[in-house]
Amino acid sequence: MARDDGSAAGTVILAFVLGAVTGAAVALLMAPVPGEEARRLLSERAREGRERAEEAARQGREYLNRQRETLSSAVERGREAYNQARAATPQAPGTPDTL
Repeated sequence: MARDDGSAAGTVILAFVLGAVTGAAVALLMAPVPGEEARRLLSERAREGRERAEEAARQGREYLNRQRETLSSAVERGREAYNQARAATPQAPGTPDTL
C-alpha cells in the first residue's frame, strides 16, 4: 500500500507556480508592449514569483520540522514501550541481557 506523505502535493504546487510564472513571462514577451513596460512587468512578475517560492520554501521547512518532531516523538515512545516491556518480562537464569 502506498503512503502519501504530502510531498506529492508540494511538488504539484511548485510545478503549478513555476508554470504560471513561466507562462506569464512568455505572455509578456509575446505581447505588443513597449520594452520599458515589458521590463517593468517582468520585474514585477519575477518579484511575485520569488515571494511565492520563498513562501513555499518556508512552508516546506515547517512541514519537515513537524515531521521530524513527530518521528522523534514516535521513536522516544517506542523506546519507552520497549523498556517497559523488557522490565515487565522476567529474564530466565543464564540468559544474557544484551539489549
